[in-house]
Formats: sequence, structure tokens, C-alpha cells
Amino acid sequence: PSPTLMEGKNQTPIMELILIGFGNGPELQPLLFLVFLVIYIVAVSGNLLIIVLVVADPHLHIPMYYFVANLSSVETCYISTTLPRLLASLLTEDRTISLQNCIVQFLFYIMLSNAECLLLTVMCCDRYLAICHPLRYPTLMNGRVCGQIVAGCWIFGISYCIILQTFLMQLTYCGSEVFDHFFCDFASDGLFCGETKTLKWLTFVLSVMLSLGSFLVTLATYICIIATILRIPSSTGKQKAFSTCSSHLIVVAVYYVSGLTIYVLSLFQAPAILYKILSVTSTVLIPLINPLIYCLRNKEVHQALRKALMKLVDFRHRHGM
Repeated sequence: PSPTLMEGKNQTPIMELILIGFGNGPELQPLLFLVFLVIYIVAVSGNLLIIVLVVADPHLHIPMYYFVANLSSVETCYISTTLPRLLASLLTEDRTISLQNCIVQFLFYIMLSNAECLLLTVMCCDRYLAICHPLRYPTLMNGRVCGQIVAGCWIFGISYCIILQTFLMQLTYCGSEVFDHFFCDFASDGLFCGETKTLKWLTFVLSVMLSLGSFLVTLATYICIIATILRIPSSTGKQKAFSTCSSHLIVVAVYYVSGLTIYVLSLFQAPAILYKILSVTSTVLIPLINPLIYCLRNKEVHQALRKALMKLVDFRHRHGM
């Protein structure tokens, strides 16, 4: 970032910020470290497991699981953007972070959250085509189209970050050195000084287009999906159709409920601790529950995992391990 980004209101260079995290109580630090460490290990391991299963098992080489694997890739990067820094501060009690690193963390957070939102929306459209237009689905959602869609999600997230970084380079950081959060979330107004009007309007328009647009598409597709499922004559057919989208519906529900709650709290200036706890839901728990839900509720994933374990046992048996 530009040097002007590191000057406060009194022109004193601000080179470091202090992330408060979750309080100063030293007796809670070991417990919090253990809890977040377990969450991080389980989340990363679960998402990596899904990626490996989708790549290794030919039965999972379909658009639905292609998108699930890409979502797991995003979730792995997403949780790795915030939690390692929090774990380090809990372990060492060093809560300082350079302003430059803080901005980098924020930009990665924005990029990955945008990609996550778009992927969840794309997965809604995929389920809509599979259930409402099954005959046209194979031609509409082929491998080339899936690759282009995923690339588009990443390109949008990266482009948004480049635009944001371009504007931030021209602004001055004038916020406090003490940042009452567990990661660098610069979404709050008033942290940067200078000509911010254009940036505010741009981020507002893009945020509305992304968030509201994705929500409306998700809502419309699931209304159509549910209406189509209800028209299926057999109960077995209804159950099979609903099982293909129930896992994604749970993840989407948690995603939008947590995001909407955080937005409402920011409007009413809720206590910082409540805002941080709910931020954990969106930045930590969603990457955690995503692999758990897909592993627990999808028969295809069960079968792929069972075959992988059988191959592992057979390999160890043949090699005397």
C-alpha cells in the first residue's frame, strides 16, 4: 500500500494495529486456542477430504460435486485467511499486526467471500436445472460450462479486490490503532479518510448487486425447485429429488441468516462482542459445517468415502502396515 495509507489524523504514521480478538482474560486464552484449533483442523481436513474424493472417484465427476469441490477449495482458503492469525495471537498473546498485512488479509477476505457467495448461487442454479429441466441438464451444464462458471466466480472476486485496492492506495488510514475484532474487517465506515465518496458508492452498488442479486436468484430457484418437487407423483421420487438439494439448502440457509443478522447488528450498533461472535458464524462455522453436511447427507459421498477407506485398508494389508 501507499505510504499515505499509513498516516493517521495527526499525520503520525500508523504501522501496526492491535486486534483485540476475544478479550484480555488470560485464563480463557488456552481454551479459546484449543477450540479454534480443533475447528480449524476439522474444517480444513473435511474440505480437503471432499476435494480428494471428488477428484479420485469417477462417480462424483458430475457438475454438482464439481461445484461442491470448488466450494470446499474456497472454504479452505477462506478459513485460512482469518483463523491462523487468531490462533497465533491466542498462543503468543501478541495481538499486533502490520497495517499492510491487515489490508492484505481484508482483501483476501473480500475476494473469497465474493467467490463463496457466487458459488453458492451457481449451485442453486445447478440444482434448478437438474430438477426442473432434467432432459436439458446434460447439455446446459457440461464440463466446459462448469469450468467457465467457476472461473467467472474467481475473476469477479479478484477484480473486486483489484478495484478496492486501487481506491485504498489513494486514501489515508485514520482509524484507531486498536481494532476491536478478531480479523481485519475494514467494512466499517470512517476508517479511511480522503475522497471516499466514489469508493462508497462503488462498493455499495457492487455489494447490492452481489448480495441482493444472489439472494433473489437463490430464492427464485428454490421456489421453482420446491414447486417442481411437489408435483412429482411418487413419494420416493419426491424424497430422491429433495435429497439432491437438501444439503445445499442447509448451507445456504446458514449463510444468509448469519449474513443478514450481522448486517442488522451493524445498523443498530450492537455490542462488539456480539458482532464478533456472529462473524465467527460466517467466517469459521460455515467452512466447518459445509463438509460435515455433505459427508453426512449425501449417499454418493458416503460410498466414495467407504471405497477410499477400503482401498486404504487393502493397501495397508498388502504392504504389511
